[in-house]
Amino acid sequence: MTISVRHADLRDKAERGRLAAWIDGHPGGTPFHLPEWSIAVATGCRQKSHYLVAERRGGDIAGVLPLTEIASPLFGRALVSTGFGVGGGILAEQPLAVAALAQAGWRRATELRCPSIDLRGGPCPGEDWHRDYATYLGFVRRLAADDETELLAIPRKQRAEVRKALAADLSVEVGADRPARRAHYAVYAESVRNLGTPVFPASLFGAVLDAFGAEADILTVRFQGRPIASVLSLYWRGTVYPYWGGGAAAARSLRANDRMYFALMAHARARGCARFDFGRSKAGTGPAAFKKNWGFTPEPLVYFSRHAAGAEPRSINPMDPKYRLQIAAWKRLPLWAANRLGPWISRGLG
Repeated sequence: MTISVRHADLRDKAERGRLAAWIDGHPGGTPFHLPEWSIAVATGCRQKSHYLVAERRGGDIAGVLPLTEIASPLFGRALVSTGFGVGGGILAEQPLAVAALAQAGWRRATELRCPSIDLRGGPCPGEDWHRDYATYLGFVRRLAADDETELLAIPRKQRAEVRKALAADLSVEVGADRPARRAHYAVYAESVRNLGTPVFPASLFGAVLDAFGAEADILTVRFQGRPIASVLSLYWRGTVYPYWGGGAAAARSLRANDRMYFALMAHARARGCARFDFGRSKAGTGPAAFKKNWGFTPEPLVYFSRHAAGAEPRSINPMDPKYRLQIAAWKRLPLWAANRLGPWISRGLG
């Protein structure tokens, strides 16, 4: 079998449709493999997309590798599959296509003078790639048939917290218009500032919502009319992906995050979803414990990377001890300052 690899033209609507249809039919496909994701990241973070397609003789698709060229004055250069996603590594049908895409990806990194390439998930690209199976955990489970059954699927202690949240004076709304986007960004920006990390550009969230259309929305929890918890979610192949979510300072005491995720489960069920993908969290962290408390079983996520000879691994993990002082200082920044500086920094994280 002959496999060739080329660069996809994501400006071509027919090309995008063909790729999306193939990804939709592959059992390992994720939203982060879709052309829409690559386009949104390129638009929202001003990074470059390099979308590789493996084809058999005759032009049938044999695999894809969406790559984002990340350039940052603080964190260096890298090719990432996929930028700002938790998945998106090589997606292919046969080992021959996996090898061809891995070689083409590394060759592209060399051409672009990127000292490293990171693949988030997918099959092993080869023996000369580093494997990381200890940093991140994924959390996915099926949704229950109704609210009461869903409550019973949550372990007892967390179930009690959810019941308290349901009894609180909180309202829930879903949308994707400008007011919904502003409310989400205000809450999310405060949430990540309080964690000591820079907020992503609002343009990234807007680009993802625009690219995914009806398959993305924002669910916001309000207290006395004020947004205090909000999450931007994707919906694809019967799975809901709550992706960018957070709560303001008042959310903890009001249990607004518990209300938010339980409401999202019901909303996703009404949309026809059968699975809830709670996303990834770093092993040993509070977010990972929170998801386990909801009855999700952690599964290690395997990522792969390759580095040029002599190149230092690119570190963007906020748990890296070298960032301890920066994180502590960021938490003390006024929110207006964090929101002004954050997007400039975070668009180079990928």
